[in-house]
Amino acid sequence: MVTFSPYPFDARPRRAASALLKEGMSVDLICLSHDETAPRREILHGLDILRLPVARERGSKFAYVRQYGVFILLSAAILALRSLKRRYDLVYVHNMPDILVLSALIPKMLGAKVILDLHDPMPELMMTIFGLEQNSPSVRLISQLEKWSIARANLVLTVNLACKRLFASRSCSEEKIEVVMNSPDGEIFPFRPARAHATARQGRNQHFVVMYHGSAVERNGLDVAVDAFAQVRKTIPTAELRICSPSTPFLECVMKGVRDRGLGEAVRYLGRKRLEDLVPEIETCDVGVIPNHRSAFSEINTPTRIFEYLTLGKPVIAPRTPGIQDYFGEESLLFFEAGNSEDLAQRIEHVARKIDEVSEIAERGQEVYLAHTWDHERQTLVSRLSELFEGRSNDSQYCHLGPQSRRE
Repeated sequence: MVTFSPYPFDARPRRAASALLKEGMSVDLICLSHDETAPRREILHGLDILRLPVARERGSKFAYVRQYGVFILLSAAILALRSLKRRYDLVYVHNMPDILVLSALIPKMLGAKVILDLHDPMPELMMTIFGLEQNSPSVRLISQLEKWSIARANLVLTVNLACKRLFASRSCSEEKIEVVMNSPDGEIFPFRPARAHATARQGRNQHFVVMYHGSAVERNGLDVAVDAFAQVRKTIPTAELRICSPSTPFLECVMKGVRDRGLGEAVRYLGRKRLEDLVPEIETCDVGVIPNHRSAFSEINTPTRIFEYLTLGKPVIAPRTPGIQDYFGEESLLFFEAGNSEDLAQRIEHVARKIDEVSEIAERGQEVYLAHTWDHERQTLVSRLSELFEGRSNDSQYCHLGPQSRRE
């Protein structure tokens, strides 16, 4: 498994690796190092991890090209050398970037199957980050690389129906693409009935807590959340906004604005959290917000954070976009117009005033979650993976994944 992200902080590679280990596979992971203290080589819960010392930077297009290029060369060289010693059955590549599938070329030539897991559509993401037009040379190049990368894979995974439609429209047939949603791991995020939260809320006299967690980048709208929160504080003086996120230049800019507004005591930055440490923070909040700006990317995105809040019984305020409305109706989430801080503020105030009504909405949102639990999505992953190996050998070890199929 290869991912340009740090382990264990990126939830999707973590869930996928865990699923394959549970099916009896031996899994090596090549990933980024999240800081200087992280061990370069580590075996954790059966996962053999190699962290590459490549700095992850957010900035210009050239910065992305440089760091992606270094990581691709290193991971390709490592996989090529390892493949000479032992043959891999599968190379599982996570984007971004799509072209990271290059690292699997030598193992593929030696018989390995290749999965390309498209977390995000790169053309739309680059359009959003850099303000590019769809017909710009950079976006057209990225679209061609997407198509080329998908052609190198035996199976493509993606995160929702909107992305599947998009990839199928420009890169491959729908039959090659499987949706495995970003559902929380139930072993980390235990299910909590929404009604229990309403009862607990009515029985305490504490702060009204609004929570934001996830990457603090402009498209995710932390600035929209702060603008909305500033309005909420005028009517709900006990309101508190809590932020769980890695530090970024955009976050520093937003927090400076918080201090300039005199909201320093009401807005708490809790830093980066592992998934296990994130759970108790969510459990103490009253509402989770997904304050995205409207963009080419947010239109098709279905944020994992929605399910993480709902799993723990919390109501969610999310933007009214196709990627979310493919799954959630007006009766199962509280919607606001993407990028509109006034509308978001009104939704937050509504949650504070109508806790019983909002809990009923959260309960219906939990019904959507229960139709897409990680157990369900994991089985989809395992089933499609089994299909990749059917017919490769008369030996049953290749036909069914399970504890007896482990290849040492």
